[in-house]
Amino acid sequence: MNTPLTRIVRQKYGEAARRAAAGAPASCACGTGGCGPDPITTDLYSGTETALIPDTAVLASLGCGNPTALAQLRPGQVVLDLGSGGGIDVFLSARLVGPTGKVYGLDMTDEMLELARANQVKAGVENVEFLKGEIEHIPLPDASVDVIISNCVINLSVDKRRVLAEAFRVLKPGGRFAVSDVVVRGELPPDVRRSIEAWVGCVAGALAESEFRRLLVEQGFADVDIEPTRVYRLEDARAFLSDAGLDSEVLAREVDGCVMGAFVRATKLG
Repeated sequence: MNTPLTRIVRQKYGEAARRAAAGAPASCACGTGGCGPDPITTDLYSGTETALIPDTAVLASLGCGNPTALAQLRPGQVVLDLGSGGGIDVFLSARLVGPTGKVYGLDMTDEMLELARANQVKAGVENVEFLKGEIEHIPLPDASVDVIISNCVINLSVDKRRVLAEAFRVLKPGGRFAVSDVVVRGELPPDVRRSIEAWVGCVAGALAESEFRRLLVEQGFADVDIEPTRVYRLEDARAFLSDAGLDSEVLAREVDGCVMGAFVRATKLG
């Protein structure tokens, strides 16, 4: 896809990759306009987990959850990470599926792919392959993946229905969709929805919880479950609204408790 928003997202995440490669946190690209603490992306991984992977993979992390901690991955499985960035969830998944399994990381940003492949060399992980492509057009065959994970990426797509249709296509019968994403309960103020900066920051493009459920069921998924993992409160809302250039004092009270990081599960029956 080559929409204006897609080009902006690619540019922002390219900047984030270059920042991480230089040894600085990449969180300025997601949820915050500065490089300070970000209520969406901070404190998602344990020290034990981050000790296992290259520092530049940790610095490049722009997620809103920790899908590998909840996806119940098993040895021998084939896993696909949609929007894999610097590779943090790919490398954690690779350890869980072991040498008999495989993990694909899919990303559309050249700088992120370059960083991820450099991190793979540093980590010495062999059961991993990074692919260039868009999550709306997954470059894998039908029924080739056991588990799909993703971390705060689906909300950035302008065609979420297509993303979920592609996820259903590449999953094997019995395969699982197990992603972390930003989800909305209630209604976001129009000013937030209109803000591209907030969209690139993983907020404005978030689906309503009911809409996410409906789209998954439409594509054929069963056993849909959306579990909140972090609900953003008034102070969190002030942070990401202010960094998006919006009137944080007025809008934060309307956003308080409406936006949450969630773990979204579903199954492709077969």
